[in-house]
Amino acid sequence: MSELARAVEEAQSLVKKVLGDIPAVHGSSVNTQGMSLDPAGDTMKLEYMVTLLDIPSSPKLKALSADFTLETCLSRMSEGLRLYSGLLQVLVGRLASPQKVTELHADLKDLQAQVHKIQELSQVSILEAQTDVSGLSSRLTGDYEVQVATHVTLAHLRSFSQDAFRSLRNIGQTRSSS
Repeated sequence: MSELARAVEEAQSLVKKVLGDIPAVHGSSVNTQGMSLDPAGDTMKLEYMVTLLDIPSSPKLKALSADFTLETCLSRMSEGLRLYSGLLQVLVGRLASPQKVTELHADLKDLQAQVHKIQELSQVSILEAQTDVSGLSSRLTGDYEVQVATHVTLAHLRSFSQDAFRSLRNIGQTRSSS
């Protein structure tokens, strides 16, 4: 197995860990009634709050193609991980019990390092777009806003992580067949 294949597998393993930890993190951090990670849950009700709090969306990931290159995919993955890492860092300072969020943040940092390694092994240029989420802290004026921001961040992180897992699987399949 090549070093690149090992790096992709390690990244997939970290994404699985993040996905597995999100429900426990949510359970320990979000206690507002009606905010559940249940897929049937209606996050559309929170769209106004998402807009009000100005919680950024993650970059879109999709299967590799002529229009969506390995470089673009890894760059967006890295950008998304920086975004969620920054959001979690803001939330850690505002939560009553931030331990599990801190652990999830550490896992995202590890995953970010692994994606960086894949970029290096794939010999693609590494574009570091800056993601600024520092203004979120000033918009978290009460417990409800913190709860909404935590819930939305974790729900969006779960969706992004599922896309990242599919992208990494696609990268692994593409690289092993070339």
